Amino acid sequence: MTYGVYSPGRQVSQRLQEHFARHLRDGDIPAVAAIQFAAPVPPLEAIDALIDAAFWTSLRREEGYVPKISLALLPPDATPQPLRFERPLALAPAVLAKVAPAVERAGIHLAVWSGPDGWTVWGTTRVLPRYSMVLEVTAPGVLVVKQHRGGEHTKYTNVAVLEADQVKIVDENASSLPDCPSLLTSLLGFDAPGSWGDSVNVLVQLAVSMRAHGRGGLMLIVPRDSEEWRASIVPPILYALHPAYEELTSLMRLASEKRDDELWRDALARSVNAIAGLTAVDGATLLTDDHALLAFGAKIVRRRGSPPVEQVTVTEPIEGGIPQVLAPTELGGTRHLSAAQFVHDQRDAVALVASQDGRFTVFAWSPCEKMVHAHRVETLLL
Repeated sequence: MTYGVYSPGRQVSQRLQEHFARHLRDGDIPAVAAIQFAAPVPPLEAIDALIDAAFWTSLRREEGYVPKISLALLPPDATPQPLRFERPLALAPAVLAKVAPAVERAGIHLAVWSGPDGWTVWGTTRVLPRYSMVLEVTAPGVLVVKQHRGGEHTKYTNVAVLEADQVKIVDENASSLPDCPSLLTSLLGFDAPGSWGDSVNVLVQLAVSMRAHGRGGLMLIVPRDSEEWRASIVPPILYALHPAYEELTSLMRLASEKRDDELWRDALARSVNAIAGLTAVDGATLLTDDHALLAFGAKIVRRRGSPPVEQVTVTEPIEGGIPQVLAPTELGGTRHLSAAQFVHDQRDAVALVASQDGRFTVFAWSPCEKMVHAHRVETLLL
């Protein structure tokens, strides 16, 4: 089977190369350990080849399954203890689809670099150097370009999302906009490495887990030292907790000293997934700003004397994105309307809304605009 050129990939390759080159030039590269070394600037022809191969692989089926793979662009000597093939594999859709079941688990990357036969898959790796380019196949026709931010266990940030003929480049300047919530800054990847175990990053993990269960969900983050939120919730709450469930709170108190402890990270992940799973129940899950679980399945009501929310400002942190003023119902169904009304009435709260179709919206009050601001962030969560 022959494949054509995925034209949107060619359009974005130059911009991707400039992005990685800029981060390598401006980044702080410590020369203390092999895993901290920076990856080389990805060659333009390598980016083209990677995108073409990944796109056509995403449209194949192997024994009925959609291939889900992660491709990392780096030479063999840039990572410790890689799994190397005796004979490199062709960077071809049929080959990638065949090997996909072996590398679909999180954290395993097919490593690609130039060889005698052109760009080939020379092996697999679980440890990447800082600023490596990673390309993930997440669904048919959907590719996500990511950048490794450094360290063995730390995170990746999304650089671009290619979906069929649409290309979305993440706007690196979005974090400097007025009223940009700290959650969005963390999603964009501009928080300091020392904060990767902090409260904001836990909200990022909750958002990813909420989106993953695929049923849609609503989480409300309210102040620990206030009961004002009760004015916007229908009593009694069917699934209220007493006392509040504070496993996640306790784990986060240990964050600074346990961030590199694998047992702590596993416990944190289990706690996050358990809480995020509750959002699949109809109604809102209530969490304090220090991560204590108060209730789930709560019903939102407009606060007595408060007007109904009619409009919200909507933005998406991508280049070329233009703010829009829309009715909350244009973002989704009753879940989005309820979230917007809650934040309108409880202005020190934040609402996280996952849709069944994968969209994700963060609602927060904007003092500058004096209205609810809806941040569409699914591009950052893929």
